[in-house]
Amino acid sequence: MTASSLTISPRKLRSDLYSYSYQNDAKTPLVISVLASLIERTMARNERIAKNCKWTLAKDYNSRVFECQETPDMTIQSYLERIFRYTKAGPSVYVVAYVYMDRFRQANPGFRINARNVHRLLITIIMVASKYVEDMNYRNSYFARVGGLTTKELNKLEVEFLFMTGFKLHVNVRVFESYCSHLEREVSIGGGYHIERTLRCAEDIKSKQVELERYNSNIARILL
Repeated sequence: MTASSLTISPRKLRSDLYSYSYQNDAKTPLVISVLASLIERTMARNERIAKNCKWTLAKDYNSRVFECQETPDMTIQSYLERIFRYTKAGPSVYVVAYVYMDRFRQANPGFRINARNVHRLLITIIMVASKYVEDMNYRNSYFARVGGLTTKELNKLEVEFLFMTGFKLHVNVRVFESYCSHLEREVSIGGGYHIERTLRCAEDIKSKQVELERYNSNIARILL
């Protein structure tokens, strides 16, 4: 699916998004389709670059850390839907996850998202984003089962991700809004797509920063 193929009317998009709830029968947030489209296009672009520039295939630790031995037989869309179905992470979690993915790529320019590493990267950043955004979360062991990993593997990926991004997890309102706007522009229906924005309140941002510091302290204790 591509962003241009989303031909739902703006009114329906708004209605679907703002009627989102955490009930078991809740529909998949529309942000998932947009995020899947962006990631798929990034992967396609990386494949073209790899074919034209053989040096990009050089293996180093940063390029191997998230790779699995076999390419998972699941599309990005299906994988994101699976994560949502079993974790019920709200739409804002996926926006923050997109911020983290962008920061990760900027901090590691030699890393190329591809079919062998994208699934592990996604479950890791969504789990970390959920810890940052949500008040209550499942354990790492649960996220691991959802993502098709062992708890030990996901724990390791979480630590690697944190170090590879320099523990830069805070997302303020301005950054959140800018990424929402970028996702909205991906749907060419005249601005009818509106990402749920749940980080508007300054007190919430302050609270999340305190939780982030506590989270980093817990990671530091684990490593000692």
